[in-house]
Amino acid sequence: MAFLTGVVGAALLALGSLVALYGARIQVATAADAAALAAAVATYPPAGAGDPLEEAARFAASNGASIEECRCPVDVTMSVRVVEVFVVRKVTVPLFGEMSVRAGARAEFDPAAWLNG
Repeated sequence: MAFLTGVVGAALLALGSLVALYGARIQVATAADAAALAAAVATYPPAGAGDPLEEAARFAASNGASIEECRCPVDVTMSVRVVEVFVVRKVTVPLFGEMSVRAGARAEFDPAAWLNG
């Protein structure tokens, strides 16, 4: 009986670890999406959104993550631009300890559509 209780307890702990890791993955993906969307608009200075990297970092932080990389150069032309943002978040997962969960996202911004919208 003690053995069975131990096996069930270990299985529940493993399941809890997987659920925690999955939840962290969803949160990091959300942070990456928000950061990419914010950075995309900020690449066009007339939009008045500020520096793309700072905007990406702000939105990532508000979702519990930090920026690892932001491919978001400022472009003053009316060209459609695509940015890529990569974020990371450290989480503590039972059985595994502290882990870094990463995600990336891309976003497109079309200044002409924004001005005509």
